[in-house]
Amino acid sequence: MNILIGGAWPYANGSLHLGHISSLLSGDILARYYRAKGDHVLYVSGSDCNGTPITIRAKQEGVEPKKIADTYHKEFKQCFDQLGFTYDCYTRTDAQHHHTTVGEIFTTLMEKGNIYRKEVEQAYCSTCEQFLPDRFVEGICPHCGKEARGDQCEHCSKILEPLELVNKKCKLCGNSPVTRNTEHFYFKLRTYQQLLEHYLKDVKEKGTWRDNALKIAERYLQEGLHDRAISRDLPVGVPVPVDGYEHKKIYVWFEAVAGYYTASKKWAEDNQKDHTSFWGEDAISYYVHGKDNVPFHAIIWPGILLGINKPALPTYMVSNEYVTIEKKKLSTSKNWAVWVPHMLEKYDPDSIRYFLTINAPEHRDADFSWREFVYSHNSELLGAYGNFVNRSVKFIEKFFHGVVPKGQINKEMKYQVDELYHQVGEMIEHTHFKQALELIFEFIRGANKYFDQQKPWIQVKASPEYCQNTLRSCVYIIVNLAQLLHPFLPFSSDKLKQAFNIEEIQWKAIDSNDSSSINISEPLFERIDVIVIDKEIEQLRKQSSL
Repeated sequence: MNILIGGAWPYANGSLHLGHISSLLSGDILARYYRAKGDHVLYVSGSDCNGTPITIRAKQEGVEPKKIADTYHKEFKQCFDQLGFTYDCYTRTDAQHHHTTVGEIFTTLMEKGNIYRKEVEQAYCSTCEQFLPDRFVEGICPHCGKEARGDQCEHCSKILEPLELVNKKCKLCGNSPVTRNTEHFYFKLRTYQQLLEHYLKDVKEKGTWRDNALKIAERYLQEGLHDRAISRDLPVGVPVPVDGYEHKKIYVWFEAVAGYYTASKKWAEDNQKDHTSFWGEDAISYYVHGKDNVPFHAIIWPGILLGINKPALPTYMVSNEYVTIEKKKLSTSKNWAVWVPHMLEKYDPDSIRYFLTINAPEHRDADFSWREFVYSHNSELLGAYGNFVNRSVKFIEKFFHGVVPKGQINKEMKYQVDELYHQVGEMIEHTHFKQALELIFEFIRGANKYFDQQKPWIQVKASPEYCQNTLRSCVYIIVNLAQLLHPFLPFSSDKLKQAFNIEEIQWKAIDSNDSSSINISEPLFERIDVIVIDKEIEQLRKQSSL
């Protein structure tokens, strides 16, 4: 089976925060799971290096946009590596291969009559002496009355045009822009209204999209689709591939979503592979992103794919809701955020992955609380999972010289493990990651209860044979937990893989080798001192302007 997984492209204008990771982590869980199953996986993403936020940051710091993009692209890659993300291709939108392929898509759409020129009014700042990119225009959303940017309202998810905003202001200087005429290219999105309606009906019947994506897409279709500007007067970006219009750039909403296709081509070129198998009718695709990206993934990208006759419309829309921080809305401008480089400096990446999965905003907003983060680590990762592994290993070291005892594996445990692979696999495939992880930890709590009920510390003297059966069953549980948890907690799983000589991670029950030595030199997890809770909250308050 061919599985395409696309993670949303973060803007390379500032560090990653936990909201980014919370919305993107599902992609790596999917990639690891399907690889363990033996399927063909292509997991792609990259840094958005052409967006207006980068230009704004560059102006603020008095440097070239490329310097900002380079800095944060490098930081993003380091963070994703440290968190265990296994992208097959993580690239950037200012790369030449991306420009070339986006230009080809633009040209194909134009040759098919899906793009046309149109003279329009656009916001122009007389003070800054430039046409304003959409995100440079700020004001009040005409639909919900809340503050919004010129490209989209984060509150009601409406895609906007800058001139629609009430009380418009230039983000750079604060003055009110005027309107001037300019010529742009438009994509005939409205011509795909009927095809997209049929597509959405099919998606709804299959139940492969999250509810928020369905509702937002349905609302757009009910209101009627409109043609969308595909070019902008921007200083950086992919040039429009039409003679005389090279000074104009292809709008970021178009070229960023096209990045999934450009990255897959880049992967194929670099590895002498064929990317087309991931873009055929039989391929299964997952698009992993936050709620604010739903319109672009659920309406515009399928429209573009229809326009260039690519049959691989998105199968699963993995759109997450928002993450709040200590019950307050995350705000990068006011520095009310938990930054990923800070987290990785101080905490186990599996702890971060565990908390963001078990508290994932799959269907409603989720809150990141330092207290909950520390207590969930200490009680679940250390107290339940780490405790089961540690007590089993220590007992084997003490009474069996660190060698896995011969014995019979408990039949009920074998049955439960087989069921786990089936149930957890189904949940992952249908994007219920939180539920899948909860099920595994419910089993872990049961495994601890099994250890207590068997009382191997009594069996070892009274019934050595039963003790060997108990410990052999515990080892069986551990090696299979290493596989079952590998998509979620890869670092601790890798420790167990080495300790118990597991050759490769598979998605099926495996047995431990009789008489093999256990080679584990450190506990899976260390306790986090609860004193850090107050320290982290205090640091958050100090750094923020809220």
